[in-house]
Amino acid sequence: MKATTSVLLALGLSGFAVKAAEPNLILHHGKIVTADAKFSTHEAIAIRNGRVIGVGTDDSMMRLRGPKTEVVDLGGKTVLPGLIDSHTHPTGASVTEFDHEIPAMESIADVLEYIRGRVAKVKPGEWIIMQQVFITRLRESRYPTRAELDAVAPRNPVLYRTGPDAMCSSLALKLSGIDRNFKITDGSGGFVELDPKTGEPTGVLRNATRFVKSKTSAKSPTDAQKLARLKELFADYNSIGLTTICDRDSSEAALALYEKLRAANELTVRVAASYGVSYLAPTAKIQEQIRDVAKHPLFTRRDPWLRIIGIKMFLDGGMLTGSAYMNEPWGVSAMYGISDPAYRGVRFIPPEKLLPVVRTAVENNLQFTAHSVGDGAVTALVDVYEEINRTLPVATTRPNVTHCNFMTPEAIAKMAKLGIGCDVQPAWLYLDSRTLHKQFGETRTRWFQPLHSLFAAGVTTGGGSDHMQKIGPDRSVNPYNPFLGIATAVTRRAKWFDGPMHAEESLTREQAIRFYTINNARLLFLETETGSLEPGKRADLVILDRDILTCAEDEIARIKPVATYVEGKAVFKRE
Repeated sequence: MKATTSVLLALGLSGFAVKAAEPNLILHHGKIVTADAKFSTHEAIAIRNGRVIGVGTDDSMMRLRGPKTEVVDLGGKTVLPGLIDSHTHPTGASVTEFDHEIPAMESIADVLEYIRGRVAKVKPGEWIIMQQVFITRLRESRYPTRAELDAVAPRNPVLYRTGPDAMCSSLALKLSGIDRNFKITDGSGGFVELDPKTGEPTGVLRNATRFVKSKTSAKSPTDAQKLARLKELFADYNSIGLTTICDRDSSEAALALYEKLRAANELTVRVAASYGVSYLAPTAKIQEQIRDVAKHPLFTRRDPWLRIIGIKMFLDGGMLTGSAYMNEPWGVSAMYGISDPAYRGVRFIPPEKLLPVVRTAVENNLQFTAHSVGDGAVTALVDVYEEINRTLPVATTRPNVTHCNFMTPEAIAKMAKLGIGCDVQPAWLYLDSRTLHKQFGETRTRWFQPLHSLFAAGVTTGGGSDHMQKIGPDRSVNPYNPFLGIATAVTRRAKWFDGPMHAEESLTREQAIRFYTINNARLLFLETETGSLEPGKRADLVILDRDILTCAEDEIARIKPVATYVEGKAVFKRE
């Protein structure tokens, strides 16, 4: 009777007969992990018109069965809420290999071999551009040198781009007009690294890639091909259990693609979007853009399938490239090409610009977030939220900090107090800990991705991938396999690294599941729709091939979905 009552109340049918709540689908004889407030588990779940109408024992749910109800025997398998990735870049990632396949690269030799192969394919004088082959993931933990690039591509300019930073060949520097006297004059931080002995550019650019006059020779996809690639990627997201994502640097072009899929009823993942706004524009122009975003139909309509949730900007560089903005100096580093002992990284947005643009977002009820990798950047953004909160409450907009790789206890405490959330990417811990530990040592890495501390403080912390390139959950840059992310959050174990990276910051399995479900739903303003399996919520769920709560730790990353459902409809079934 209790289960029946909860079903009827969820449907608003308390005055009707039980048969009025006949489910379309019942999954039974399983382990339903709800991720509700009590983290309760049940044997069965009933779904009607895309929503959960009940969870409970096999008997209680099967009593709701009608003549048209589809019944699935789970055979003891575990079911999770549909998994959520709070940081992706789908439209760019899906077309990365449209021109040609890009192999995995784990060494300088691999990098140079790839460039040598491209030299054979393109004409002399044409640019060779490499994107996001991070030095932290190469065995040598360093950039290829300018001389190495010159040797393999003497007649082709080479841009080895890693986000806002880059290594350039001599010809690339020459064609771009970058020499020992080059200065950045557009108001943003950044510089050209100079050899301390010769005074000439080493080839490393810090937040200055935009000044490289590169031209791609790669073929470009048509709109139809972009849509096809995006559908292929979303199907692959479904195959790994993802039912909701956030595009954390979206644009009008990206939103137009999502809208086409939505209009054709071909979206198989929910898409939340943080609208990307350039930090290079004048402050007044940025504020105008933010106000325009607040008027966008995808923000005002609040569609649970596709909606803008806020603004994304870039506050600092990267820990993978040597430009994250730190509270203390990085230290001289051959790995990162750093020669200045006082260098603390690069801050892109000065204080006098950051405060008014964040305030404008809050005034317009938009979530603000900024790429903030170093502890200096995290502190700067949190302090701005604190300043604004003195006169304008920020919590209702769910202010966010993106990446939060290096943190401080003080910043975590302020985030908890002010209602600031964060999206974190455990795959970076898995792939980059070896190099980061070499650079910063045991003490400074103590506050690298401090997930346990964030959870203990009550900071809403969501997991994601920062998927940038390629289709394929484990071959992508960065890998978007959520079970790798969950495993890394639980074990703190990393590639090419002995032992856990500060095991005291590990999550429990329950916390790690929340990390990729209900916590992300809260970050994306979707917690009343999805993120847990409770009556009234949309039936987004994934059936697993093994029990994530009891399997061996080294099996977590190898978990495979058997099926994925969005609103009670199967969007993936393993053959």
